[in-house]
Order: sequence, then structure tokens, then C-alpha cells
Amino acid sequence: MADFQQRDPLSPAFWDERFERHFTPWDKGGVPQALQDFVAANSPLTTLIPGCGSAYELAFLAGQGWDATAIDFSPAAVAQGKLAAGVHAARVVEADFFAWQPAAPLQLIYERAFLCAMPRAMWPQVAARWAQLLTPGALLAGYFFFDDAAKGPPFGIQREQLEQLLRADFECIADDAVSDSIPVFAGKERWMVWRRR
Repeated sequence: MADFQQRDPLSPAFWDERFERHFTPWDKGGVPQALQDFVAANSPLTTLIPGCGSAYELAFLAGQGWDATAIDFSPAAVAQGKLAAGVHAARVVEADFFAWQPAAPLQLIYERAFLCAMPRAMWPQVAARWAQLLTPGALLAGYFFFDDAAKGPPFGIQREQLEQLLRADFECIADDAVSDSIPVFAGKERWMVWRRR
């Protein structure tokens, strides 16, 4: 385990240090299968990827004709994301999820290790912001990490907690096993799609 100076995941410096030292065990290094299947089954959606990290999914979505924007508040993550996004680098933006405003109404927020990167006390704010950014019928889709280990990130959630967090504003319309998890998430994540009420 690397000896890091930064211990607060709510600080961009925490993530900068990990990206700069190439310590990113949450990084798949590519596009997960469930997202590929989701894109194949849907028409292009105006999409936000919060906490995008290396932004492989942004390059994939944009390459499929989707109007996608990836944001991260870590300058080092954004630099890595722009590199991975190639010709779509302008779609990777340094921004705070809680302050960023979309140019057009969002139809999808893609969740990939964003909620579990946040300390548990922040989860109600994340869920409220998801609901604020999505209009009725829009989707929250991605990977949700179920675990009860005290330390993180990643901070796992219990299924009942997730239901409680989202049920006022969202209904779950898909809940599937994941076949290609990376080690840190293996056996503990589900691909889920939630529709904004």
C-alpha cells in the first residue's frame, strides 16, 4: 500500500495524489460490458459522467454519437481523462458535481465508482443532486458497490440503504449481476438502472 499524504476523499488533492502516483485500483482501463450492452440497446442520450477519472466511457459514448460530458474535480484525473478521451478531450471538464450545470437537459447520469468514492455522510447530497439534475423519465444507470467495510474509498452501501436513498425520486427498472468486475469490486457490484419519478 502506497504511503499517501492526502486522506480526505472530499479534497481534489486526495485524488490528484493517487492519479499522479498511478494508484488507481478502481480503474478498469476500458469500458465495462454492461455499459456497452446498455448503449447498444438505447438511442443516444445526453449523458453526464460524474467523477469520471480516466474517462474511458466518455470516449466510448462520444464515439457512439452520444452527447456525453465527463466531469471530475481532480485536475490530475481530468488530465488523464482528456488523454484517454483523445479527439473527445474537450468533453472532459474540471468541475464540481455539486455546482456544475448542464448545457442541455440530461437524459442519463452514468454511475461508476462515484457514489462509493464519497464518504457515507455525503450520500444524501449525491442522491439529491442526481434527482435535481434529472427530469422525470431520465435515467441513473451504472454500477453500485455493495459492501459493509468501514474504511474506504470505496465506501460500500447496503441494498436497503440504496433503496432508502433513492426511492423517493427513482424507481429501479434493472438490477443485474456483473460478469467483468475488477478485483476491488468483484462479487460486490450490480448493474442497476433507476428511472427518475
